[in-house]
Amino acid sequence: QVHVVESGGGSVQAGGSLRLSCAVSGYANINNCVGWFRQAPGKEREGIAAIYTGGSYTYYADSVKGRFTISYDNANNIGYLQMTSLKPDDTAMYYCAADAPFYGAYCGEYDHWGQGTQVTVSS
Repeated sequence: QVHVVESGGGSVQAGGSLRLSCAVSGYANINNCVGWFRQAPGKEREGIAAIYTGGSYTYYADSVKGRFTISYDNANNIGYLQMTSLKPDDTAMYYCAADAPFYGAYCGEYDHWGQGTQVTVSS
C-alpha cells in the first residue's frame, strides 16, 4: 500500500522558484528510485529527474539540468524538487513516482504515482 502525494505547485512569474514535495508512505523496500515527471497539454509525459534513495545517484533531463535539484529525505520519506529560474515552458502538471528498481545506471519503471500538482509560469 504505497501512497504518493505531491504538493507545492502554484503560479509564479518567469525567473521565480518553487519547491515541490513528495510524501511517500508504505514502502516495503526503501532502496529504490523516486522520480519526477511533467506533462503539459498537448505534449507527452516527460521524465525530468530521478534519485536512488539508497545512494547518491541522480538524473536530470537536459531541459531542467542546472535549474532543478532533486533530493530525498530517507528519515521522513519525503522527496523534493527544488525548481529555480523557472520558464513559461516549465508550465505543466508535475507528478512524483515511487518504487522503481535501480539498475546501477538508471531507474526502471515506477509502480506508484501521485495525483499531480500544477505548476504555471507566466512571462
